[in-house]
Amino acid sequence: MIELKSNREVQNIAGSGRIIRKIFKVLHPMIREGVTGIELDQKAEEVIRSCGAAGSFKGYRGYPATICVSINEEVVHGIPDKRRLMNGDVVSIDVGVKQNGFHADAARTWMVGGVDDERKRLIAVAKDSFDVALSKFRAGWRIGDLSEAIQVYVESQGFQVVREYAGHGIGRDLHEDPQVPNYGKPGRGAKIEPGIVLAIEPMVTAGHFAVETLSNGWTVVTKDRKCASHYEDTVAFTEDGFINLTGEAE
Repeated sequence: MIELKSNREVQNIAGSGRIIRKIFKVLHPMIREGVTGIELDQKAEEVIRSCGAAGSFKGYRGYPATICVSINEEVVHGIPDKRRLMNGDVVSIDVGVKQNGFHADAARTWMVGGVDDERKRLIAVAKDSFDVALSKFRAGWRIGDLSEAIQVYVESQGFQVVREYAGHGIGRDLHEDPQVPNYGKPGRGAKIEPGIVLAIEPMVTAGHFAVETLSNGWTVVTKDRKCASHYEDTVAFTEDGFINLTGEAE
């Protein structure tokens, strides 16, 4: 069941989104050679606590950390560890925050030092697919229209979108209806009505879209071990269009 949010509820989600922007502002300069995922996780938790909020991920279905740190072929749900980032790594940071009873969720992918042009393009295409899809949004769209717009753009750039994981509704719960796949057909799925809030998150692969989960039960990697990129923002849809509640955090 899809729960449409009131203006006040959207503002509460936006408050959590502002904390995520602070986290990204702190973490982005830390993405450099020699830094560990644990250090990034600790810093994110520090920011969240300083804002009087809580991390959405830690303890969720047993997840052990505050953020997800996914490196290179890791698509999503990478557990922060003691590995040190290396020049050329591609690092995706996914974080959720809960304040005043409402969650926001967002992800960014950044480069460590010098990265080859193809990896730079992979990172750009993941973000651009989000922007391009929303730029085409029209009243009356369904989830399938949004999903198709992401897929068409990504595939036009020579990359693929992950099928097994999707974006989602968000609000009082971290994951709510509806699911928001990054592939689909227009005119299908739930209608995107004013009051719906979605965590839209393109997951883009340099090779084939097939993925698998590592033995830790969390980290999702590409089966061909080619690089992946993840971009996510929490977006509220209104009578006038949409509001990105976690954006402007580059």
